[in-house]
Amino acid sequence: MKRDVKGKNQKDVFTKRVMLTFSRRLVSKPVMYRLIKEYDIAINILFAKVLPNETGKLVVEFSSTDEKKIQKGFSFLKSLGVKIEPISKEIIRDEENCIDCGACTSVCRSQALSIDKETFELIFDSNRCVLCEMCIHACPMRAISITF
Repeated sequence: MKRDVKGKNQKDVFTKRVMLTFSRRLVSKPVMYRLIKEYDIAINILFAKVLPNETGKLVVEFSSTDEKKIQKGFSFLKSLGVKIEPISKEIIRDEENCIDCGACTSVCRSQALSIDKETFELIFDSNRCVLCEMCIHACPMRAISITF
């Protein structure tokens, strides 16, 4: 759980990134809506694969000024049978093997990977990464990998 301080007059905001796995029966239900309305949690969907009659997967960032609201939201999800996994994977870039070609930036939908316009060096912003792993397959030098 990370804590962002927004200023003297604003409250701390607690955030938690997790992967949610929904059963086929829940995919068509307004689960995210209920989290927002009933638990007062801000939800940022970072990655989603949700199809009718299939298991759904979401990488979601939950935010609230009250950490207990996030925990209550997790309890609600668990009561529905939603599997909650903390994000424990991490994208690693081997800077020695990376040639800053930018091939990975073309597939990075979250814009976690970009090229610095002045130095032409690859920049990786792990806070924007949604762990879709597209960059791993796009890298011709195999300089990007994932850890668990």
